[in-house]
Amino acid sequence: MRDAAGIWSYLSTEPLWWLSCTILVYLLADWISRLAGRNALANPVLIAVCLLAALIWLTRTSYQTYFEGAQFIHFLLGPATVALAVPLHANLPAIRKFAAPMLAALVAGSVAAVVSTALLSMAFGLPEQIIVSISPKSTTAPVAIGISEALGGLPTLTAVLVILTGIIGAVVVTPLMNVLKIRDWRARGFAVGVAAHGIGTARAFQVNEVAGAFAGIGMALNALLTSVLVPVVIAALL
Repeated sequence: MRDAAGIWSYLSTEPLWWLSCTILVYLLADWISRLAGRNALANPVLIAVCLLAALIWLTRTSYQTYFEGAQFIHFLLGPATVALAVPLHANLPAIRKFAAPMLAALVAGSVAAVVSTALLSMAFGLPEQIIVSISPKSTTAPVAIGISEALGGLPTLTAVLVILTGIIGAVVVTPLMNVLKIRDWRARGFAVGVAAHGIGTARAFQVNEVAGAFAGIGMALNALLTSVLVPVVIAALL
């Protein structure tokens, strides 16, 4: 038992250990999701977050120690943001063809997400730093974190709310679209990409390839618009 405790004490302080745990936990979560037939409630990100949080809590590991190991995954968010240009370039003909309705949906979705969040936060009397932190919650994590940092928000709070927004969007999008009788995969995908960024886009790809492609377009365009919109809204309201 002393040997096992010693081994654990060593591994728990090594960055590679927590990087490996993060990857393995996600692979396990994805396996569970496949086992559940890709049910919306069995979202792999949600499962992975719960499992990893439980592991960190049970091992009494500080967030700083965990992040030292997982920071390589955090670093990959930068290249992932740049890669948003890929679906845009690959689907330029479709974007040109449906530019008007996509632009209308993009502006409506982005403005509604940012303004409603800011106004509700003000109505509940939240401090300015918190309002700044949660306003970009509907865009992809690296962009949202960058906006939060630039405006003096709390990047860690922003990251948590971005993940929660994506998970909720991924869970409700399919039943909601079915209830609303929206059958066009382009519309379904674009809507979830604008509202639920990368996690919603991953869910769209699981359901339909066309929906996934348009979700990627919505996510990329929303990232661009939100980065301009949030500072303007915050300046106007606060």
